[in-house]
Order: sequence, then C-alpha cells, then structure tokens
Amino acid sequence: MQERSIHFYSEGCKLQGTVYLPDDYQPGEKRPAIIPCSGYNGFNGFYPRMFSRYLTKAGFVCLGFDYRGFADSEGPRGRVILDEQVEDIVNALTYLQIQDEVDPERIGLIGWGMGASNVVRAAAKDERVKAVAALNGFFNGARWLKTIHAYVQWQEIQQTIAEDRVRRVTTGASQLADPFIHYPLDPATNHTVNEDLAVNYPFGEPTALQFTESIVGMNAERAAADIAPRPLFVAHGKHNLLHPLEESVSLYEAAKEPKQLYLIDGKHNDFMVYGHPVLNPLMDEVVRFFAAI
Repeated sequence: MQERSIHFYSEGCKLQGTVYLPDDYQPGEKRPAIIPCSGYNGFNGFYPRMFSRYLTKAGFVCLGFDYRGFADSEGPRGRVILDEQVEDIVNALTYLQIQDEVDPERIGLIGWGMGASNVVRAAAKDERVKAVAALNGFFNGARWLKTIHAYVQWQEIQQTIAEDRVRRVTTGASQLADPFIHYPLDPATNHTVNEDLAVNYPFGEPTALQFTESIVGMNAERAAADIAPRPLFVAHGKHNLLHPLEESVSLYEAAKEPKQLYLIDGKHNDFMVYGHPVLNPLMDEVVRFFAAI
C-alpha cells in the first residue's frame, strides 16, 4: 500500500489525512475510491488505515483522515459534535473527487462504530456517495443511551444535558468531562482499547458534555431510506455489548433495497486486527459489496 500525506479544509478547519493507493496503481488510472471513517475517539491511524490495507489490495483508492479536533487536525480539542463530523466526511468526499487517481463517479463510504451513523447520514444527504457500509454502529442516539443506562441514570443524563446547555449560553463553553462518562465501555471493548489503542495514541482525552446532547439528537435510522437506490451494507457483531445488535437490525429494516445485513462472529472490536480470522471474511464481504460501485 502506497501512502501520501494530504490535508483539506472543513468549515475552515485544516484536517490532516492520508491517500492510500494500491501497490499496482499506475499513473493516469482512475480507480474507484472509499473513505473509511473512524468511530468515537478514533484516529486515521486506527481503523481507517487498517480498512485501507484490505481495500487497496482489492484495487480501491482510500482516503483516511482525522476529524476536526483530533490528532493533528485543527479544531477545538474535546469538541465532538456528530453533525460536524458528518460535514467533515462530506468535505473529504469533495477533496477525494478531485484527486488524479480517483474516478469521481465511483466513491463509497465505510464507517466504524459511531462513524457508522456518520456515513449513513452523509450518504443520505449527498448523492455523490454511490454505496455505504455501516459496521458495528448505533443509529438512534437517544434509544441507544436508554438501552445502556438504567432509568435513573437516563434521567440524570437529561438533567446534565440541560445544565450544560445553560452553561454554554452563560459562559460560552461546554464543560469538559471524562470521554466515557455517558459512553461506558463494556469489559471486552475496554480491554481492547487499553491494550491496543490507548498505548499508541493520545486516546481518551476530556470531551465536552455537548457531545452527549449531540448523541441524543442523532437519528441516522430516519435517514436510512433516503440512501436507496444506492446500496447499503450493514454489519454487526453478534455478541456486541457496547452497541447492541438490535441497532443495526433496526437500521436494516428501516432501509430500502438494495441492502445487505451481515452478522459478525465477534463482539465490538475484539477482532479488529489486520488478518484476524473474524475480520478477514467480513472484509471479503465488504470488498464484494463495493465492487459493484
């Protein structure tokens, strides 16, 4: 896989990224392209690069990037707003379209975890996306938060959101808090994060509480039907305790044909290692899915 460092701008923020090219790419060719998008607190060097290793082997050009406020991309640290990340993806799409190596009429999106809802919403609003894959995500933020919290905790979260809204309009800033205060990791996911991710990247920095309000207002499921007649691929871990399987099933049922549902024989990210025997067949299906764009 060949790599070229790039940058582009998203609503005034300079975002850093990488164009990933197949080893057999020849100058002058126009290849189909994919933008792999990170999940919560993710970086281009996490899963976008790993997805690109599979996809470039299959002949695709890929563009991985860091959302505003992450890694070396510009933007306020700790500010995670889902609508803004969707804007970053749409702007990445514009940048990718003008690259010499890319067929601008054959671009797809793949999103991991929280990024899965981002790519669904980006595809629904932008017809330049020809196919979209949503992996291990959640697609109705309020429903998901209610699912993983007890009733009393949910009431406390709503109160926290209301208090932070007042704080923002009276002080100009959202309160910073532990990034997982309302996004509790299950034991398996927490182990993977600490063993494989946190040791190599500035992972888990404080996040503004406005992020929680952003989750509550997100409903990608409502937008799912707008993707058709472009194809949608939905995949989810059978044993995922962080994002329940029902989230992807509900998204799939809300979408129109053509669509595909793939059940992963794993949890959330326990298999997210290049060459893993669970990840390999998933990526084979992803490659077959995108081959049609």
